[in-house]
Amino acid sequence: MKHAPLDSSIERALFERLGIAAAQARLGIETEHEARAIDFHSTRFLHLENWYGAPALIRGCLRLAGMLSRARRNALDIRITEHDLPIVGLDVAFDGFTLLHLSDLHVDINAEFMHALIERVRSVEYDLCVLTGDYRAKTYGPIDATLAAMTRLRAHINAPIYGVLGNHDSIRMVPALEAMGVQMLLNESAVVRRGDASLHLAGIDDAHFFGADDIRKAAIDRPSDTPSILLSHTPEVYRRAAQAGFDVLLCGHTHGGQICLPGGYPVTLDARIPRRFGRGRWRYGDMLGYTSPGAGTSIVDARINCPPEITLHRLLRWA
Repeated sequence: MKHAPLDSSIERALFERLGIAAAQARLGIETEHEARAIDFHSTRFLHLENWYGAPALIRGCLRLAGMLSRARRNALDIRITEHDLPIVGLDVAFDGFTLLHLSDLHVDINAEFMHALIERVRSVEYDLCVLTGDYRAKTYGPIDATLAAMTRLRAHINAPIYGVLGNHDSIRMVPALEAMGVQMLLNESAVVRRGDASLHLAGIDDAHFFGADDIRKAAIDRPSDTPSILLSHTPEVYRRAAQAGFDVLLCGHTHGGQICLPGGYPVTLDARIPRRFGRGRWRYGDMLGYTSPGAGTSIVDARINCPPEITLHRLLRWA
């Protein structure tokens, strides 16, 4: 399916926000990917995410192993994980400030998932919501179903929302997401205020597939004396994020493996990272990191030994 071209004024604004090089790279790769995703002679066709037969193959294997029904039930059993984030220099006004972290939603994979996700989100309290990408189930194709499901979810989030794009997402989603009240950070930053206190929140575009991230641009306005949090779809930017001086990196992408061996050991993480960065809390130098296993599922709506989660990060003042 061929997308309508972006309005020229919207395209110019996105180019300015992302940065010309990153925007050209993303739009070029999106156009190429849309064409190649259905090209049987393309090497990209070999990737499971782009192979039409992958869901049926994976479900077939799980069915033969007698695990399909349980795996699909697991995918709807979304856990609420509470996590403390001690941050040096955090103002007392932000002590206890809570972030709702949602990642890898793939909202249009099925209607049952959206119902389960909304019920979980409605049951928690938080001050701010952050989204770390992958709203669409597929990596190409129409975006209308994704945006409709995101609109449903947005109605149940009762706080400001900031987000970044993932490798499944199209930049064409940005105007509609922002129209519904999701402030997208496209290699950009924002200041979150509580009285006279402030928190620096930055976000970068997808580094895993599109390579459209620009940490330098996202960090350019970061005050040295203000605690800072970087949103990235993938943890693969951990070294550069730490070098840029961010206190915290919140990310997703890996699904924690989604289908794991006993003990939660991932068969694959689809990311160039140490395995300890594949799920949950980790540290690199002075920077704290958290990789969400995601609330949704990719390719097939099934999970084994890797529960889906929404995460509540509670910021703590640390001397």
